Order: sequence, then C-alpha cells, then structure tokens
Amino acid sequence: MQRVKERIHYWCEDTASGRCLGGKITVAVLDSGVAFHPDFEGRILSFQDMIAGRVGAYDDCGHGTHVCGIIGGDGRMSGGKLCGIAPGCRFIVLKVLDRRGHGTVDTVIKGIRWILRFKDIYQIRIVNISVGSQPESDKRSKKRLMEAVETLWDAGIVVVAAAGNYGPHCGTVTAPGCCKKIITVGASDDESGAEIHGKLCCNYSGRGPTEECVLKPELVAPGANIRSCNAGFRKWGAQPYIEKSGTSMATPIVSGAAALLLSKHPQMTNVEVKLKFRESCKDLGLPGNQQGWGLVQIKELLK
Repeated sequence: MQRVKERIHYWCEDTASGRCLGGKITVAVLDSGVAFHPDFEGRILSFQDMIAGRVGAYDDCGHGTHVCGIIGGDGRMSGGKLCGIAPGCRFIVLKVLDRRGHGTVDTVIKGIRWILRFKDIYQIRIVNISVGSQPESDKRSKKRLMEAVETLWDAGIVVVAAAGNYGPHCGTVTAPGCCKKIITVGASDDESGAEIHGKLCCNYSGRGPTEECVLKPELVAPGANIRSCNAGFRKWGAQPYIEKSGTSMATPIVSGAAALLLSKHPQMTNVEVKLKFRESCKDLGLPGNQQGWGLVQIKELLK
C-alpha cells in the first residue's frame, strides 16, 4: 500500500494529521463477504449473507476481505505499513458472491434493496461494487442490475464500481460499471502483466464507451499486485496479507478516497463528490476511454 499511496499522493496535512481518515463514514461493500481480521476489529457494523443466509461474518472466496482491507483496513497486523485508504471508516458487508467469486443479478439486487432499506439506520454514504457481469451478458439482466444500482445513486449514496477486466477493446466496461450516473474505476497500471483469477493478464482494464455512448471509466487507480487483508489468515494459518490484481482492487482505493473526502466535508452530496474527483485527477496522457479524468490524487481531492 505504500507504493499505491505514493502514486495517488495520499500523504497531505489532512491524512498525516489523522483528521480525515474516514471517521464516522459507513461504506457498504457488495462482494464475497468478509473474514475476521484484526485490521477490521470493531468496525464491521453488519454482515448480511445473500448467498446462504448464514449469520456470522465469513468469506469463503477471499475477494471481499481483500477489498475491505484496501478501503479501510487499519494495518495493525503490519505495524501500520499496509493500512488501507480510510482506516477510520465503518463497514456494512453484503455477501453476494459465492466461494468461486460468482454471483447472480438477483443476489446483487437483493443486497442493494437491503442497503436502501437500512441506509439511514447505518448512515451508509458509499457503496463499493467490485463486481461485474461480462460485457456479452444478457441485456435484460444487465438492465435490471443497472437500474437497481442507479436507485442507490438516486438515494444520495456515492456508488463506486469496477470497470471490469475484459479490456483492452472499446465497449468492455462491465455492468454495473457502465451506469451513467455512478463513479466507475479502471486500473491505471494494467499495461504490466498481473495475475487475475489465476491467469496472467495485460491491458485488462475495461474501456469505454458504453452501449449508450457514455465515456467510461470516470477515473483510474492502481490495480496491479495490491497487498491487502487475507481471508485465510486465521483459518489456514496463512500470512495476514496477500496480493491481488484487477479493477476490483482499484475500485476500493477510490471508495476509500471518497470516505476521506466525506469525513472532511460530511455535507457533500454524491454529485459534489463526483465533481470533486473530476477536478482533482491527474491526466496520465492516456486515451479518455481508458483513463477517464485520470489518476485519483488524494492531496488535490482534499484541498
């Protein structure tokens, strides 16, 4: 995470002083769940299993735990070295993916409905969706998913979704990342080879435009070889941290950045948050359908 933080200019007066670390901001994560890890201790407000209906928090895939660590793990198992972007934030975790990382539109929509029902009780400000359907998926299902995700945005929630790993061709942004209103995130460093789901991939970040000719993604963040919390840490005696790659890892960096911004300006609307990202990104000189506004920059974002 130190490498990531250097690239996104994380360190500034607000972050170094500890004033803006996501405190009192609740982030909902639609993913494969979350495993017990010391880096989240006392900050998981609710866990909802949309797959099997189990009560206790768990993650039999590992993807969701890794994503949560990027958003806001406090790095205590690394002496603070692998601290996430917003270590003061709180989590709502909804398991919508199974042990293989697969899910259905119906399951994701079920999770979205839960968020809409309980958003005021838990003060949910941000939803992270490092989940996406393949570009060639059934159009009717994609439409249902996109409509459901847009209801989150219309409810005033900052929605951050992955662009998907089906690049480099045009029109490869996955749903719900292709929703017009939300903030869609690509990987800024996909030109170098990275292992994603057991396969070596290069230039994988989804490119726009969408079928509706909307330019996507909005912005990019580092996504290759991101070290974060390991779901198997306690269960299998593995190391507390593990590396994963993809736009799924870039997305929680932006969700964490949004939590920092809202902890500084809690009155901001989701539209204002999106505009602030647009104003503060660094142009990488890449095509617009690859980088959007550019690379997220925390120091500029919090100015």
